[in-house]
Amino acid sequence: MSNFLEFINQNVLVGDGAMGTYLFEKGISYESCLEELNLTKHELITGIHGEYLEAGSQLIETNTFGANYFRLYKHGLHEQVRAINLAGVQIARQAVIAAGQGFVAGSVGPTGMTEVFIKDKVDEVRSTFTEQIAALIDGGVDVIILETFIHPAEIKIALEALRRLSAVIPSICMITCGESMRFSSGEPVIGLFDELEKMGANVVGFNCVTGPRAAANILKQVPLHAGRKLAVYPNAGRPEFHDGRFHYETPPEYFAAIAKRFLEEGVSIVGGCCGTTPAHIRALRAGIGKQEPVHEKVFTEKKSIIEPLSASVQEEDETILDIIKKRTLIVTELDPPKTMNTGKFIDGAKALKEAGTDAVTLADNSLAILRISNLAMGVLTQQAGVMPMLHLACRDRNILGIQSELMGMSALGIHHVLALTGDPAKVGDHPSATSVYDVASVALIQMIKRLNEGFNHAGKDIKKPTRFTIGCAFNPNAKNIDSQVRKLEQKIAAGAQFAMTQPVFDPALVKITYEKTKHLGIPILVGVMPLIGYRNAEFLHNEVPGISIPEGIREQMKGKEGDAALPVSHALCTEIASEILSYFKGIYLITPLLRYEMTAELSRWVRAQE
Repeated sequence: MSNFLEFINQNVLVGDGAMGTYLFEKGISYESCLEELNLTKHELITGIHGEYLEAGSQLIETNTFGANYFRLYKHGLHEQVRAINLAGVQIARQAVIAAGQGFVAGSVGPTGMTEVFIKDKVDEVRSTFTEQIAALIDGGVDVIILETFIHPAEIKIALEALRRLSAVIPSICMITCGESMRFSSGEPVIGLFDELEKMGANVVGFNCVTGPRAAANILKQVPLHAGRKLAVYPNAGRPEFHDGRFHYETPPEYFAAIAKRFLEEGVSIVGGCCGTTPAHIRALRAGIGKQEPVHEKVFTEKKSIIEPLSASVQEEDETILDIIKKRTLIVTELDPPKTMNTGKFIDGAKALKEAGTDAVTLADNSLAILRISNLAMGVLTQQAGVMPMLHLACRDRNILGIQSELMGMSALGIHHVLALTGDPAKVGDHPSATSVYDVASVALIQMIKRLNEGFNHAGKDIKKPTRFTIGCAFNPNAKNIDSQVRKLEQKIAAGAQFAMTQPVFDPALVKITYEKTKHLGIPILVGVMPLIGYRNAEFLHNEVPGISIPEGIREQMKGKEGDAALPVSHALCTEIASEILSYFKGIYLITPLLRYEMTAELSRWVRAQE
């Protein structure tokens, strides 16, 4: 064939289809490292390339999508990055030579690391891409294809690594997004395309979108200026899961019929992603035939419209950030009950408000122990006339469930949230439960901030923005408080507006916490937790993560249980609270075991100090 760029300027090029899902269809397990097959089952990979070429593919991707250091490390293969990539190129090149036609594209996927890691470790990420891309270039690919990227920063790092290695080898940059044309960060795709082209991308486009119809709708939103080349590789629709495997049911004929519409939008390269097979590519090639790409089209920009809040909602409720400007803020934690007896909890919430508490905060199955949904109890708290603040942990819900919970909270008028990673399930009363952790606290804070801006994690417009006041946790009891401060700074940068601490039992630590955090510019609510007895103190100190009780305090509680412990506990709490109020404008009272009388008494004491 002629030069790759010359070819796509004059012809619509048909790519290949899926490698990963096709390997699974052929019996390879989900747990396998697919890229290792370049070394262990090269005949299988050669055969798949041959099937796609026979079906009409003109561009064959190497089986190297995940052949970078970070992904191979999970399989203990990180020292074989170069060998696996070189083998991938050799296999694809031999298949193309045997077919007598075709280009070889070196496939480079994302590292699989989080957006926070990518931004913090730019040099490491760039080095990882450099290692892989250098091997692909040395192997003799015709083009490098960067595909399935979901973080704008990461694909820019990858393209930069490519251009440092070669200014001339062609590049295709494909991202994955929904029809909203935004990333989870809120960044618009079109702006990224412009940046990538300035950085040296020869072709931009999309892959791994949910199906051909969604791809067609996405392409309508992409302007086609002079010189822009577009590529699209959609999935074969949405998968079903049965018999232990994912199955894609979109028929090849339908896939090819919709794909014809891609050409009207200016696509120069079209192939398939997850679920597509040689049959899809055969139908695609037959439907497209030999056509020249469209070089211009009528483009109407789709405007994102966020509906204004209704008049009643625009009159916003008072938030804790408003309260703390006027008086000492008191937030008191009251855990949802472990049983269906909710009466004591509601009585406690009312008693705390009467005692001067501004908001009652409800944990989210703290210590991974089953309790009634804090959303349900938050609604009951609200109905009792008390402002609820819900903890939200990443342990029990995936990204979909977290956002659904948040949108439900907003719809119910609950607008204060404390974003937490959460204790792992294995430490609680259901150790066989699965911990999800799709995201951790920093990413959760970013997600909530995006909802406040009117977009969900996939970048879709939610029409009415939420208006959460976002809190986060901070542990001054940690051995390395400076490390905790750095984490807190990351949370603030992500969008946290206030912080609440683990309970503090050492008055000296209060001043240290103030000195370490006074530059941050957000309210810090330092925790105070009454002790209900000596056994309770020993348990908290020795078995609960994040809590440290000085030996002197435990000695004061020694031998005291029940009513005998109450005056000692109250005296210790007021000593700590007095120190907190000398440095901070708010305080966080933590109710032990629904013993709300203890924190109500403390709440009255705090109000009396004003």
